[in-house]
Formats: sequence, structure tokens, C-alpha cells
Amino acid sequence: MSIAISYSAQLVGLEAEMITIEVDISNGLHNFSIIGLGDRSVDESKDRVSAAIKNTGYISPKQKNQKVVVSLAPADIRKEGPAFDLGIAIAYLCACGDIEPARESDGGEIKSVFLGELSLEGNIRKVSGVLPMLFCAIKNGFKYAFVPKENMHEAALARGINIYAISNLQEVIDHVTGVKTLENISIPNLFSDMHQNKQYDDMSLVKGNEAAKRGLEIAASGAHNIVMYGLPGTGKTMLAHCFPSILPDLSYEQSIEVTSIHSAARALNSSLITSPPFRAPHHTASHISIVGGGNIPRPGEITLAHRGVLFMDEFPEFDRQTIEALRQPLEERQITISRAKGSLTFPAQTILLGSMNSCPCGKAKKKGCLCSEIMIKNYWRKISGPIVDRIDIWVHIDSIEYKKMSLGSEATEKRWGSEVMAERVRAAREKQRIRFENIGRPIYFNSEMTASDIEKSIVMDPQARFALEASAIKFNLSGRAFHRIMKVARTIADLDGVDTITNKQIFEALQFRKKSL
Repeated sequence: MSIAISYSAQLVGLEAEMITIEVDISNGLHNFSIIGLGDRSVDESKDRVSAAIKNTGYISPKQKNQKVVVSLAPADIRKEGPAFDLGIAIAYLCACGDIEPARESDGGEIKSVFLGELSLEGNIRKVSGVLPMLFCAIKNGFKYAFVPKENMHEAALARGINIYAISNLQEVIDHVTGVKTLENISIPNLFSDMHQNKQYDDMSLVKGNEAAKRGLEIAASGAHNIVMYGLPGTGKTMLAHCFPSILPDLSYEQSIEVTSIHSAARALNSSLITSPPFRAPHHTASHISIVGGGNIPRPGEITLAHRGVLFMDEFPEFDRQTIEALRQPLEERQITISRAKGSLTFPAQTILLGSMNSCPCGKAKKKGCLCSEIMIKNYWRKISGPIVDRIDIWVHIDSIEYKKMSLGSEATEKRWGSEVMAERVRAAREKQRIRFENIGRPIYFNSEMTASDIEKSIVMDPQARFALEASAIKFNLSGRAFHRIMKVARTIADLDGVDTITNKQIFEALQFRKKSL
């Protein structure tokens, strides 16, 4: 056989495309070339494949007087990374006649997906993006896939395809030729076994500031954006780091979605992400690292925080361009990156959690404050009106209450402990799940409602509607702010366990709007 075909996959943004690997062998002076718009790591594949084949017990392509052409199709998709190594090696061995496929082959075409980097001795190394690649294979009708053993738990999330976890090239050859059959990986309880939250500090460790905790509870329940501001050292950062402890674990569908994103972005530290991601970039982080981009667009922190939290400490200290770039994702829950080579849209359903001081020096007109009125206004002006409009909850963090820090109230600490708060958040989210299960599109939280959803899903008594309209006139609220107050009020009603929004929920939602200095 002088030509053989196998299959692999390539990530394009967060999605994957099937790649056909064609290997042609002809007589002539030795030459080994890979065509199909591959990067440096793809070009170096010929050396890894040659050494792996030799050290597996077969004759290396470099020891034969023949011309080998490897084509990665479609040719107009840029190929990156070493995931094609395994497919190239298997297709080459079939093309030169060293192995004869006995399983899932048709006319030289091996009907399986091969993902894996080869070491020089023939072992299979872990690769990134396995989960979205397998979903692509399932979509295209493939029934079998070979993945590195290190990617086994991640790959097990892909249902509808038979997956073989492999350690070396010889195992694949034995299976393909029928010498020794590999066992399908089956981890039926993988999700439930790993469905555990990461360890975060308990909310009860932060003494006092019950108003701030109430704001965080509302933000967690409805996935609302929130900013905490106040004096330095009053617990803003500590509250932020305790915030994930009140967030429920991800559902199976959400877990797959988030794991796929992190896998595609080469940021997957574990096989499965079951807790909402918590991303906390430093305020010196570049614009591209936050929103995504590059010559070949890649996801940024706001996408890696999808279904979780993006914590921006010292919010006004971030680059102005970066803060303004959050307008689209905070409104549309996705971000579109356009470059000369193409345009990609990444998901960005995240809770923006910001913290900031009340003034540049942090003392906010107290003894020792050196800030003039103009300095304070310029500091707050770094956050523009459109961004302020997109933040649902503004919480002022009060000065430290030393008595509560030293003594505290057992009843208060219990009410505002993470376990009790998390239970209230779970109950509110369950109400939202039931409310939106027949809405016709995937929507989980009140913050995701559109104007038409608000009309269908929000019921207000006449007094509450009158109070909201009067407040909108008095405070000159924008249409966006008007709708966001209704969404926050709906979340408060869910926490209160009522179906109809009353004055109580409206007034509390209004209390969390940004006040003028």
C-alpha cells in the first residue's frame, strides 16, 4: 500500500475541525515532508514520528530510500501543536505496508480519531483540547478515538464515542492490527465522584459587613455583577476570596462547557472542572490577556472565568482600554475578537467582582487624606458611565468594627457563614432553573434575561411598579439600569421565596445602585 488515511483534529478558537491525514509513499531519493499549513511543532513531527517508529521495532522512514508526503487537510486551516503525531505514525505504517489494519478500516482509511504527541521512544504524551476535539469527532460520525492515558478522565466526559486510553505506539498498533484489543475506558461515576468544591475560606471569617455579604449573596444567586468599595483593609479582598465558597457546583452540562474552554485554552490543570472558575488577574495584566486576542485569537481571562467569577482587584487601576472593552461581554455574555486572519466569538458568562478604594489614597476624606475633590472625581471617572450601568450591585464596605472582630455573634456568624449562604443561593438558583427550563434557549440566571424574558418572567405588584417608575424618574435611570434593577429585584424575591416582586425587593435593589459621591 502506497497511500493511507487517518484522522485527527485541530482547534480553531474553542471549537475543533476534523483533520484528514494522508500519507503517500513513492520511490525516489529520501524526502519526508509535511504539507497543509503547519507550524513549527507540526514540521518537527517528522523527527518525532521517525524516532518513535524506529524505537517501536519498525524501520524508520529516515532509513528508507523513499519519498514520504504527509498532507494535513483542509489545507487552508492553520495546524498547530503535536496532536497529529499519532495519526501520522499510524497512517505511515499502513502506507508502507508494515502493518495491515484489521479494525475499522476501509480502502486504506482508518475510521478512528488519533490524538497524541509521540516521544522519541514511542510513548504517548498528553495534548491540549482533547474534549472539544472529541465532541467534533462525535458530530462528524466517528465512533472510535485513541487518546493519551493522561487525558483519560477529560476524554471520559465525551459521551457517544468509544475511547481508548493509550500509553505507547505499540498498543495502538496491536489494537489496529487485531493482535490485542484495548478496553474501552468507562468511568460512569466520574462526574459524581469528582463533584466537590475547591477549598475556600468561609464567609464567617469576615466579621461584620453583613450588608456586603447580602450583596454578594444576591450576586451569587442571580449571577449579577458587583463592585465593593471602601477604605483599605476593611475586608474587600478577603470577601472576594470567600465568594466562591457560596457558589453551587456546576451542572454536568456547565462542567463540560467550562472544561472544554480550559482544555482548548491550554489552561486545564485537572481532568474535570466541577467548581465555578475563579480568575483574579493582576491590574497590570495586558489588555489581550483579559479580553483575549493575538494574531490567532485566543480566549482571555473573561472567557476562562465563564460560568464563574472574574475578580478585578483595584478595579480603576486596570488599563482604561481594558475596562471599556468589558462593555460588550458584560451586556451580551460573549466577546467577539476580530483580527485580519479571522473573527472568533468566545463565551463570557461571568460574574464581574470588582473592588476599589473610595479615593486614590484610600482614606476617603478622613484624617490624613491627601486627595482633592478633583482627584477623587478623576479616580471614579476611570469607570465610565456605561460600565457603571452594567454593574448591578455597588456595596460600600464600612470601617472595621473591632468589637465584632474580637467577639462576634454566634447567631450572626452562623447566618452569614458560607454553608448557610450557599444553601440560600442554591434554593434561589433552583427557582430560576425551573422558571427558565421552557424558555427555548440555555439560560440559567436572572441576569441573563432579555427584555422579552423580563416581560414573561417578572411579576410585580402595582405599588412596586409605581415605586420603580418614580425612582427611575427621580434618579434619571437609563433603560438598561431600569431593567437591571428589575432583574436584581427578581433575584431578591427568589431569595425571599416569593413569586411577586413587592416594594421590599424594589427598594433593596435600588439601595445597591451606585450612589453619587
